[in-house]
Amino acid sequence: MTLTVRSSAFQDGGIIPRQCTCDGENLAPPLDWSGVPSQSKSVALICDDPDAPSGTFTHWVLYNIPPAVHSLDARTPVATEGVNGFGKIGFGGPCPPKKDPAHHYHFHVYALDVDSLGPAGLSAEDVRKAVNGHVIAEGELVGTYKRAS
Repeated sequence: MTLTVRSSAFQDGGIIPRQCTCDGENLAPPLDWSGVPSQSKSVALICDDPDAPSGTFTHWVLYNIPPAVHSLDARTPVATEGVNGFGKIGFGGPCPPKKDPAHHYHFHVYALDVDSLGPAGLSAEDVRKAVNGHVIAEGELVGTYKRAS
């Protein structure tokens, strides 16, 4: 099954606003999703950048989101947060090298058949392993960002 993932800050394939990046306030963009199956027990989210020079870089890891929650923003404490690629808990906004072309940021949302993936502080790799075999539905929103030279 497919989830529909949206943001009021940018369209799918559109440019992520500066306020959601390292050049701005580094705020997590508002997101919402629909199509969560009734049998879902939790939702997880991973945002990553496959265009990063050193390989896929993780910007946000959230999990144990209650299935009744269908949206979040920078001020919504509804989930357990994992460690991003910056080695910190929470959202780390897009910050590609200035010389790079636009990077693509994938916001993956998973509806799961388990209540919990574990305690706070898991990495994206830990979460991906934990969701394996438990995904009921998933969706994705992609945003782009290029820093000014």
